[in-house]
Amino acid sequence: MATKAVVVPVKRTGISPDLVLLAGWVVPGLGHVLVRKPIRALLLFVAIIAMFAIGPAMHGKVYTPTTGDPLDILGFIGDAGAIGLWAIAKLGDLGATQLSDAFSDYGSKFIVVAGLLNVMAAVDAQSLANGRKADR
Repeated sequence: MATKAVVVPVKRTGISPDLVLLAGWVVPGLGHVLVRKPIRALLLFVAIIAMFAIGPAMHGKVYTPTTGDPLDILGFIGDAGAIGLWAIAKLGDLGATQLSDAFSDYGSKFIVVAGLLNVMAAVDAQSLANGRKADR
């Protein structure tokens, strides 16, 4: 006996999904604020800010795209996932320019993972805004 899939219509929010994605990329959690998910926004904001702050506190490297080293470029791509925090770190001269020990290497990974988590959060907010993801 064949079963039928039940399709539940998902309503879109009135906000542009691209705006939600951009806002979530620049400021952690802002995309979720725009789609009216304040608790999720607060949790993401605190987690991403904390991870990004722990990185420079451990003397982690804040990568730049200009070194030409492929690993530095990949590190920058991860850091740029939280572009607003990356810009603050660069303007404030936070983070090491060279890794001195394993402890600082872990700090660099905290920064990269914070950026990657921020990208995932921004895409999640965009999916909520355009109705591709049902909120439960």
